[in-house]
Order: sequence, then structure tokens, then C-alpha cells
Amino acid sequence: MRYLFITFSIFSDILFYIAKGELRMFKQRQTDMLNGVIWKEILLFFIPIMFGSIFQQLYNTADAMVVGNYVGKEALAAVGGSTGVVIGLLVNLIVGLSSGATVVIAQAYGSNNYSSVKKAVQTAMSSSVYIGAIFTVIGIIFTPWAMNMLNVPADIMDYSVLYMRIFMLGMIPTMIYNTGAGILRAVGDSKRPLYFLVAACITNIVLDVVFVVFFHWDVAGVAIATVLSQVVSGVLTLYILSAEDSAYYFDIRNLHCDMHILKQILVIGLPNGIQGALYSFANLFIQATVNGYGTNTVAAYTAFGKIDA
Repeated sequence: MRYLFITFSIFSDILFYIAKGELRMFKQRQTDMLNGVIWKEILLFFIPIMFGSIFQQLYNTADAMVVGNYVGKEALAAVGGSTGVVIGLLVNLIVGLSSGATVVIAQAYGSNNYSSVKKAVQTAMSSSVYIGAIFTVIGIIFTPWAMNMLNVPADIMDYSVLYMRIFMLGMIPTMIYNTGAGILRAVGDSKRPLYFLVAACITNIVLDVVFVVFFHWDVAGVAIATVLSQVVSGVLTLYILSAEDSAYYFDIRNLHCDMHILKQILVIGLPNGIQGALYSFANLFIQATVNGYGTNTVAAYTAFGKIDA
């Protein structure tokens, strides 16, 4: 319990200083691609996005590493096998959907139409909450069916269902972070989404160790750690969007969607989401075949997959 108290004390202190505006790295720095050295501005904007993609991979990888070292091959196969592929599909779909909001808001922001920016932000963030809730309900209900369809071995079925169901509880903060990150990038700020993701990844790794090594919560522990880390990134994103008096202000008390703007977002974001999810969808068939060879093969394939990712 002492380790958990220390961990949450550290992160509560960090959030306190962020709230007071005393962490310089969270100060806004928007990239201006219309002035200065263009290639430099593009590079400064792109690098945080590139590193963000790397840290996105660390969530499930950290979970698999911890359970693989401290729980066993069954837990490794459950966390990194079929569940990992399904999670990859969901993340790619969510990132693609958020790109629709990025494009719509960037167009309005670039034309100095700040009233449209606020409407688009309100619509994008509100819809992210609703879509996240829908994903959560569907995921919890249909996880056993999905694991059966993927031919998950019987000895890791319970682990797989448990991990996936707990993970799905974090879909709302996951949607909030990815949509909010897209909004910030739309106005030229690609750094703070990276900072929030780094904070979430550190939270995940620390809590993975605390929950598994010290509390012995096994697969449930890494799943809970992942959800809590997603909450961290979601809360930080909400703080920035709802606490600043800016063109991209989000009123969390008014979850309202402008249907015309929502249609614009989905017209752009949905094809991108489907395109991003296609590779993971193909991997579902590969994973189902691997699952047919048993837990040992699934665990080995999982270990290879984390290195390859």
C-alpha cells in the first residue's frame, strides 16, 4: 500500500503544479507554418507526432512485458495476443476518427472563423464522449464472442476476456485524449499531446509494476493500470481545453453536437479510421490462425510482435 500511496502522491503533485501553470513544458507553443523557416516549423510540428505514435505502442507492450516477466506465459499470451490485435484495431479506428475533427477545426481556425472553431470543438469532444460510451458497452457485452471467434485457447480465455473488458472501461478517456490531441494539433500545438501521452505511459508502467509485483493482481492489475493511465491523459486534455479562454474552449457542462459539423467530421474521419483499421483487421485472421497452435505459440508470437511493433 505504501508504494501505491507514493505513486499517487507524485502524480497528484504533478497535476497540482499543472493547474497552477508552473510546469513550463505545458505552456502553449503553437507552430506557425506561414512565417519563418517553413521546413523547420514542419519538422518541429512533426517530431512530437512521431514520438507520440511510438508511445501509443507502449501501452499494451508494457502490460505484456510485466505479466510476461512476473505472471507467466498464459498471462502474456492473453494480454498481448488476440486482445492486443483488437486493441490495435480500436486505436487505429479512433485515431482515424479524430483526424476528421483535426481537419474541420484546422480549416476554421486557419480562416479565423473562431465561432465555427468553438462549435466544432464542442461537437468533436461531445461526440467523443458518446462514441466512447458506445464502444465501452459494446466491448463489455461482445468480448466473449469476439475471443471465441478468434479461436482463443481455452486456458487463456478467462484472462483474455477479463483484460479486454477492463480495458474497454477506458474507452471514454481514450476518445477524449485522441480527439483533444487532434484539436490541439489543428491549431498548431503538437507538443502538449505528446507530453500528456508520456505522462500516461509513465503512469501505466509504474502502476503495472505496483499492481502486479506488489499487489499480485496479475492480468487485472495491468488492465486497471492501463485504464488509469488513459484517465490521466484524458484529464490533462480536458484541463487544457476547458480551462483556457481560447478559440478552442470546450464547455464540459454542455455536451452538445452540431449535426452539420458532426457530419463533416465523420465524412473525413470515418474513411481514415476504416483505412487505419484495415491492417489490424487483417491481423485478426493471422492471430486466429496462431491461436489454433496453442498457448505456447501465442506467447511466442506475442513476444515477437512486441519487438516488431
